[in-house]
Amino acid sequence: MSTENLPQSPEQQPPRKPRVAVVFGGRSSEHGISMVTAGAVLRAIDRTKYDVLPIGITREGRWVLTADEPERMAITERRTPDVEELAESSEGGVILPVDPANREVVYSEPGSVPKALGEVDVVFPMLHGPYGEDGTLQGLLELSGVPYVGSGVLASAVGQDKEYMKRVFISFGLPVGPYVVIRPREWELDESTARKKIIDFAGEHGWPLFVKPARAGSSIGITKVDELSGLDEAIAAARQHDPKFLVEALLRGREIECGVLEFEDGPRASVPAEIPPVQSHDYYDFEAKYIDSTPGLVPAPLTPEQTAEVRRLAVEAFDAASCEGLVRADFFLTEDGTFVINEINTMPGFTPISMYPQMWEATGVPYPELVDRLIQAALRRSTGLR
Repeated sequence: MSTENLPQSPEQQPPRKPRVAVVFGGRSSEHGISMVTAGAVLRAIDRTKYDVLPIGITREGRWVLTADEPERMAITERRTPDVEELAESSEGGVILPVDPANREVVYSEPGSVPKALGEVDVVFPMLHGPYGEDGTLQGLLELSGVPYVGSGVLASAVGQDKEYMKRVFISFGLPVGPYVVIRPREWELDESTARKKIIDFAGEHGWPLFVKPARAGSSIGITKVDELSGLDEAIAAARQHDPKFLVEALLRGREIECGVLEFEDGPRASVPAEIPPVQSHDYYDFEAKYIDSTPGLVPAPLTPEQTAEVRRLAVEAFDAASCEGLVRADFFLTEDGTFVINEINTMPGFTPISMYPQMWEATGVPYPELVDRLIQAALRRSTGLR
């Protein structure tokens, strides 16, 4: 008598594969780039080792089930994708667990019985910018008791806010370039005084200056200002993305990046890369990064001493901000040979042209292994205080 169709005993059933929820999109201005990043990760996850649940967050903040079709999550004709284009329903929503003892995700549509989608073992949050990379999603996952890839609440918040990132680096003795911050109340109560603060900064450090949203990424909202006449327009562009903004002095030198990855024995740095100037762009803005980019130099043409120094500084920055999982640290190698840290990115891009995976590929960690190491590092950590 055949036993093929008989129910298996618990001892006979194969162990369940860990389930990874890849979350992408979001409410920030980096919605489309988040999708491009997530598409690359979805292609790379080993489906023989993990079950995958793609979850998109619309620009309005609705959590939706999406098609598992990473080929549709790419920049086409200079246009980034949108979660709504992949959503399986225009009304349904995904609900995360709120009980740490229950990791079951539920899908609900109006007028229908909620449908259990099974437990999630780890979340891979491929979100960039506010409402995802800044500690907000990390806090939700901590409350839910669900492990996740990347840094915790504090490090994510510090990594998103350029002002406090710089303050942390300075407190740890890391070299930071000149900057000034204009906070929302400061600008709203007295624009003229706030503007004078910037003009005085320009008088000390000279033009051009860079005006940046304090809590945005992908070079969105950044303007290089060559003279006073362009200042107000640059401030308006930054404030479209964040009511708090920074003004930074120009640092003349080479742009050097270095990746940090959490291994079983602690964080390690990749070989560094250099970002060459894009000839058609005045600086490394959004289109220079994602549309008209030229290949980075991996590894960067540095001396052995310079390579060792930037790798050391990258790990120091990782530790200073209490990061976990991964970080891309961005530096300027100034004309006098000094490395100055510009910023860290706690969830750097994983697009096919992104420097973080390229640097690790050159260090001996190919893309699929990189993704696997990040998931495994998250599974090793508990939620809560650690």
